[in-house]
Amino acid sequence: MARFDEIKNLVTSLESDFEKFYEKGNQAAGTRVRKGMQDLKTLAQEIRSEVQGQKNAKE
Repeated sequence: MARFDEIKNLVTSLESDFEKFYEKGNQAAGTRVRKGMQDLKTLAQEIRSEVQGQKNAKE
C-alpha cells in the first residue's frame, strides 16, 4: 500500500499547479504539471512491473 500512497501524494502535490495552469494560465505551472505527470507515469510503470513480478512468482 505504500506505493499507492506515493501515487496519491504525487497527485495531491500537483493539484495547485493544475489550478494555476488551467485557471490562471501560469505557464511555469504547466511545466511542473508535465514533469509531475511524467513522474506519475514512471511510478505507475514501476508498480505494474512489481505487480507482474509478484503475480508470476506465485505461478
